[in-house]
Amino acid sequence: MPDAVEIDGALGEGGGQVLRTALALSIVTGCPFRIHSIRANRRQPGLARQHAEGVRAAAAICGGRVTEAAVGTTALAFVPGSVRPGSYRFEIGTAGATSLLLHALYLPLCLADGSSSLVLGGGTHVPWSPSFEYLAHCWVPNLRRLGLELSVRLERAGFYPPGGGELHVNLHGGSRPRPVHWVEPSERPRCRGWSQQAGLRAEVAERQRAGALEVLEAAGIACPIAVGALEARSPGTAIALLAEGSDCLVCVTGLGERGKRAEVVGREAAQAFAAHLATHCPVDEHAADQLLLPLALAPGPSAFLTPRATPHLLTNARVIEAFLPVRIGTEPAASGGTRVTVQPG
Repeated sequence: MPDAVEIDGALGEGGGQVLRTALALSIVTGCPFRIHSIRANRRQPGLARQHAEGVRAAAAICGGRVTEAAVGTTALAFVPGSVRPGSYRFEIGTAGATSLLLHALYLPLCLADGSSSLVLGGGTHVPWSPSFEYLAHCWVPNLRRLGLELSVRLERAGFYPPGGGELHVNLHGGSRPRPVHWVEPSERPRCRGWSQQAGLRAEVAERQRAGALEVLEAAGIACPIAVGALEARSPGTAIALLAEGSDCLVCVTGLGERGKRAEVVGREAAQAFAAHLATHCPVDEHAADQLLLPLALAPGPSAFLTPRATPHLLTNARVIEAFLPVRIGTEPAASGGTRVTVQPG
């Protein structure tokens, strides 16, 4: 068995991404790892419920061994086994993000010899994590363009604080990542959006849509926004704005908050969306760090253009380089933004 990789959980931005990437690559490479100072830079360090369930789920899909995965744990050791394609159900039990739990599991299961299905219970529309619309309309299509075959379906939305959402995932297995070169400025992408509410009056989603359109029309961006309702155990609103270019898809999302007018939620999402489109970068800041993991396993070099190298991207790069013979670099691009390169060894 290879020597264990030593990981400092306080690396870079020091969040749960360090652990998720380590779990995925440990299973893919067969390398055990030890991690200390888990989420050291967070207000409540150590494993939260969603991270603890991520560790248990990662062990379950490969028959791995873990020293401890209790809430509050700040150090653990993980020894992977062989991936076991199959049907799994994992419940976070809070509004912890199902999308982030999926990030720890999708790559080993996509690369496995057989197909798998996941049912993930928890939050599907919660702060500081990709919402379902981001997964379905941006993340999954981008992964497919990289050669990974999977699909997602929302059975029930889960908003903060109770959660209670349910995400269904099908992973076809046998996928092999391929390199990409998304370095040309994105011009005139096709745009569309969704404004949705759960447990509220329909006019709330309409007002959220109106707030977004006010900003988009002023910026000269044509973006039809559909209005709809979600089934959920608690009230909430969500908006997602999507731009589809010739290379990568870009998505910006927003969530309602108690005491925050729906128009403001829509306006803020539209302002962020318009700001990204003005950069003409084909890859948004959130997609940038997510692309590194599969591209590091591609058979050739990749490059893409994103507005800036975020702390998440830089942190993810360092964790990936700890497991794989790959060089990940960033440099200012002549056309503006940051050029990210991924050179497998």
